[in-house]
Amino acid sequence: MQKVIAGAGVASRRVAENLIVEGRVTVNGEVVDALGRRVDPATDEIAVDGVPVQIDASRRYILLNKPTGMVSSLQDERGRRDLSEYVDRYEERLFNVGRLDTETSGLIVLTNDGDLAHVLAHPSFGVTKTYIAKVRGNVNPATVQRLLDGVELEDGPIAADKVRLLESSRGESLIEITLHSGRNRIVRRMLDEVDHPVLELVRRSFGPLQLGSLPIGKTRELSTVELGKLLRIAREAKGSAQGDEGEESAD
Repeated sequence: MQKVIAGAGVASRRVAENLIVEGRVTVNGEVVDALGRRVDPATDEIAVDGVPVQIDASRRYILLNKPTGMVSSLQDERGRRDLSEYVDRYEERLFNVGRLDTETSGLIVLTNDGDLAHVLAHPSFGVTKTYIAKVRGNVNPATVQRLLDGVELEDGPIAADKVRLLESSRGESLIEITLHSGRNRIVRRMLDEVDHPVLELVRRSFGPLQLGSLPIGKTRELSTVELGKLLRIAREAKGSAQGDEGEESAD
């Protein structure tokens, strides 16, 4: 087990041995404090200090800052720029978790972990996404409250989980909006409904993942800490019934 933990990048083998002896490692929810325990990466779930560890070396997790003008698919039938230029760099067969529309930039996850992708993308699990929108017009507190209370769209009512006005001047505003809905172009449609059409839109966070300072068009591997947070969400969601909103569409 200590070799597997070290191979996952959590700690050196010597430190991993200390973690085990100190009772800080669990396998399938049970504390294991004896060295030499054998584990199966395909079936066993390991956690260190309560933080899940991905021990399956075949899994890959990439964070991409998608540029505008790119389609969120692996192959576009109309010949537009798509995600293939990123996934083709890796030996693993990666796919995107959820989508962003062509003119929206920001955070997209590329992975080959289907179980995790389902939990992240499906709205029934309540994984939130945060966007920064530059909109036309000066947004006021009443509009912010309206977005929080909910607006009526052609496919039903929708309310934001959080809304924060960042800036408003000279006929334009910056607004931060957080929601977990997976409906098609939902952020743009909500802001259209309150008479503040989107000029620019970027997704800054997806669950516990933050875009940070990653440049547009660049990728990076998830850190051990980030991956642990994602795996915790996925494991807590195990056994949950699938909701009725369907698959996530382009935001």
